[in-house]
Amino acid sequence: MGFHHYVAMAVAGACSALLAGCATQPSSAQTRADAKDKPSVEVARVLTAPLVRTVTVNGTLAAEEEVMLSLKVTGRLDELHVDLGSRVTRGEIIARLSPTDFELRVQQAEAALQQARARLGLTVQGEDDEVDIEKTSLVRQAQAVLDESRLQRERTATFVTRGISPKADLDTANANLAVAEGKYQDALEELRNRQGVLAQRRSELALARQQLEDAVLRSPIDGVVRSRMAVAGEFRAAGTPIVTVVRQDPLRLQLAIPERSAGDIRLGQLVRVTVEGENDVHEGKVVRLSPSIAEGTRTLAIEAAVPNGEAHLRPGSFARADIVVSETDGLVVPQSAVIVFAGVEKVMTVKDGAAKEQRIRTGAKSGDRVEVLDGLTAGTLVIVNGTSVADGTAVTVAEQ
Repeated sequence: MGFHHYVAMAVAGACSALLAGCATQPSSAQTRADAKDKPSVEVARVLTAPLVRTVTVNGTLAAEEEVMLSLKVTGRLDELHVDLGSRVTRGEIIARLSPTDFELRVQQAEAALQQARARLGLTVQGEDDEVDIEKTSLVRQAQAVLDESRLQRERTATFVTRGISPKADLDTANANLAVAEGKYQDALEELRNRQGVLAQRRSELALARQQLEDAVLRSPIDGVVRSRMAVAGEFRAAGTPIVTVVRQDPLRLQLAIPERSAGDIRLGQLVRVTVEGENDVHEGKVVRLSPSIAEGTRTLAIEAAVPNGEAHLRPGSFARADIVVSETDGLVVPQSAVIVFAGVEKVMTVKDGAAKEQRIRTGAKSGDRVEVLDGLTAGTLVIVNGTSVADGTAVTVAEQ
């Protein structure tokens, strides 16, 4: 074998060794290129967190009380102290009729009462209407006549028995006694009639005073004037509306719960309320439940009381209500991690550096998170946007 042949074999062996080394030891540049080819995914861990299950419905806010105020008596409206939007308190004067006519009726009734008291022998002024009938002058006078008639009849009877007086005198005495007894009964009946008149005059005075009081219109509740239907100077008939007052705190939230959720609703449950145009969440409680499901709509009517001390909410507003029916701990994942296709729920997890599809079963939603009832354990990494990679794809992780 010639020299040139050995040289060729040596060169060939060296090249083979060099090539083999290149194949088993990739360069750092090649490693960076391979890593660059793997998609970077944002992941989140499956957590155990408090879960709030709610029933969400829409409803209407109504005033706790709404009262249309009117006067009980007829007269000219002398004063009107409120207008649209005025705040009023219980007992505050809203309006007043001209009091002249009512004051005169009170004076007239007082005079009639004094006259009735005088006819019974009572002092003109006083509140005690008790009368001892036997001690009144009218009855005492009739009693005296009756007593005298009885004595006269007894004397006459004695004289007739002794033959001193004729029998006709006894007949006359008997007649006089009967007349005296009748007059005595008349006196008693007259006094009872005067007692009745006194009671009537007392009630007439009370009625006149009540009418004078009714000439002043007062608010029966704390609230705000919703509408005004009169102006000062008008002649208003009894019962004609003057103003409408609504009580704004608390408000009634009227809701209709679908039959499928009605079984979860209980008195005292927390209700979170939001209205259009506001970001604030107002809290209330379920305070009233209908005893039955409405057949026409298949819903359960309920009411929640919503505090409104600052008057931020207005009666008549359309509101969204989240009724908290339960609070428990459970596994949660970001809602964006859940993929739903053809009714199947799944997420993409990360295992051994690759995306892996995992079927799950979800439960209640809470904000931007969703409960996982089955398929995952706490601490598992799930891809936040699972639709960005396919099952089995090698990925690099950027954990939230």
